[in-house]
Amino acid sequence: MTSILEHQIRPAPPADVEGADAPLVSVVIPCLNEEETIGRCVRAAREVLADLDGECEVIVVDNDSEDESGRIAAAAGARVIHERRRGYGSAYLAGCAAARGRYLVMADADLTYDLKEIPRFVSELEAGAELVMGDRMDNIHPGAMPWLHRYVGNPVLTGVLNLFFRTGVKDAHCGMRALRREVLPRLELRTTGMEFASEMVIRAAKENLKIAEFPIAYHPREGQSKLSSFRDGWRHLRFLLVHSPTHLFIAPGAALASLGTLVVVFVGAGLDFFGRAWGLHALIGGALLMIVGTQVLALGLCAHAYGTYFMGERDPWFDRMRARFRLEHGLLLGGLFMLVGTVMGAVIVATWISHGFGSLAKERLAVVAASLVIVGIQIFFSSFLLSILGLRRR
Repeated sequence: MTSILEHQIRPAPPADVEGADAPLVSVVIPCLNEEETIGRCVRAAREVLADLDGECEVIVVDNDSEDESGRIAAAAGARVIHERRRGYGSAYLAGCAAARGRYLVMADADLTYDLKEIPRFVSELEAGAELVMGDRMDNIHPGAMPWLHRYVGNPVLTGVLNLFFRTGVKDAHCGMRALRREVLPRLELRTTGMEFASEMVIRAAKENLKIAEFPIAYHPREGQSKLSSFRDGWRHLRFLLVHSPTHLFIAPGAALASLGTLVVVFVGAGLDFFGRAWGLHALIGGALLMIVGTQVLALGLCAHAYGTYFMGERDPWFDRMRARFRLEHGLLLGGLFMLVGTVMGAVIVATWISHGFGSLAKERLAVVAASLVIVGIQIFFSSFLLSILGLRRR
């Protein structure tokens, strides 16, 4: 299988935004088969930019259109960039890499956003903001956004994003936004699809950028929508999950392992649990939870290590754990689990021998012993894997 990393599109080195010839603002517009609206969109942007104090440019990224979008955009006065790898993120990565302005304003080509708002975005950036977001949710014109997107998709995805990354943004998927050109290298944007919108907000939050947001209007689009509700919604959710190992792995793994350990201890010792005595089947279920939880927890730690060492992620919690614990601690803990399990297994074998190799009645002890050995093996070798990932440490 081809690695996703092989298809990452990396922006070119930033332009000299301090140079005398650098424009003040670059408006970047992705375009895929938008010949009905792209000309009006470019002209509207140029009219607004003409009133700003400084040279500005409009960049249209022709994302392998099959109509006359590129030619129409150029005729309207835009600088047209051709990006044949289709995708919302692909278009913006190409457009932002080509932009020369100190401030980059992003907007769609379907006239859903009022480009007269551009000066407000620029004013927020000049006031010190590093990323400025539009908030559509309180001013959506009739017919502009499907019910499913307005009341389910966008609120849920934005809520999950804020839960995981604490951005404080009300509308994380608004297509009209602006940022300082100088912060692009810090964001290290990679995604090529619609999840690009979430990635920018997440990376900005992780880099502690100053994010501003204000309400804007959202108008009905002209032309055919390129958005696929369920496919793109899933891509956004998938992106949020894979970029938050704590919520995807650590929290569920810790919960499963804790619950499983509690069941194994109480049931294995023959104690009452929730007011009643439980049998072998409950013990097997608890052992399963403990083993699976430990494995998921180990995967989460490895995901954190990969993000830290290979993707430039920073997580204070993981950094503290990394500074406090070493390979030897994991090997010792794993070895301790294996030793206890092995000793319990030896007791079972000794009992079996002392009874003349007859039938055994140590099922509970056997389940506990096997579980401890398995968990010990998981901890032992996961510690080595974390150490291997740590070889990339900068």
